[in-house]
Amino acid sequence: MRLIGIAVVLALSLTLAPLGEAQRAGKVYRIGYLVVSPLQAWKTDPRYLAFVQALRELGWEEGKNIAIDFRSAEGKFERLPALASELAQRNVDLILVTYDNAARAAKQATTTIPIVMLDVGDPVGSGLVGSLARPGGNVTGLTSATPDLVQKRLELLKAMVPQASRVAVVSIPRLSQGLTNQWSEARAAAHTLRLTLLPVEVRGPEDFERAFAAMTQARTQAFIVLGDPSVRLNAGRFLDLAAKHRLPAMYNGSSLVEAGGLMSYAPNDLDGWRRAANYVDISKHAGRVNDESILVDEIAA
Repeated sequence: MRLIGIAVVLALSLTLAPLGEAQRAGKVYRIGYLVVSPLQAWKTDPRYLAFVQALRELGWEEGKNIAIDFRSAEGKFERLPALASELAQRNVDLILVTYDNAARAAKQATTTIPIVMLDVGDPVGSGLVGSLARPGGNVTGLTSATPDLVQKRLELLKAMVPQASRVAVVSIPRLSQGLTNQWSEARAAAHTLRLTLLPVEVRGPEDFERAFAAMTQARTQAFIVLGDPSVRLNAGRFLDLAAKHRLPAMYNGSSLVEAGGLMSYAPNDLDGWRRAANYVDISKHAGRVNDESILVDEIAA
């Protein structure tokens, strides 16, 4: 099934140094990449591969004129500040981050190195930028305004499973302030839709079996996934369990639908990561501050 809608993906502004000059001088441009989940999973993730391919199309190739310096917290959020500081001390040219916690750690580590964020649902609520219109500082990137989409996701799930009265909400504990805001939106929508929400926490793939056992025991009739790095990076295993337990679900990324999940309502995952390459392509932004631009993206489920 495929549902088409419209979402606004906001591209925030940033003053960037001229990579074009570095390229002409033969410099190897260093990107620090800070992630929460295990490193090996990220290196084979289709979104990251799409990002690398988009960089290549822009003339930037790892091992030739760029180097990507990975730092992974291996699922341990408390490690993010130290890893971000390590990247800042290595004087990388730019730091790429996914999810709010990593973005905040990077922002605390440096006020001068450009930071490009992805999969940050609420950069204002997370304290990363002052506003979407005037973000200021050294943080830029893409946001899909995730909290605002939660109500629509629950509405679509209810339309798909009209008999549902108990819906589980699968989320990653301590992932982000944006996740807290999503929960607030979910509770408000559940009240309107007369749904009872069951919180189910998943810290990693080792929790998948327990999570589905809890949903089955609580007699939930469907579930929705909020912040989900471990779900995305272990999609096959998670989707197999959803099928085994015969639980319809609403995901927050098109890649999970493409992997076999039932439905989602979100911007196209791969397109967003391809766009991120344009923010890392410093030569495109040399010597100026970019005006905020608003990109309209299709939502597929």
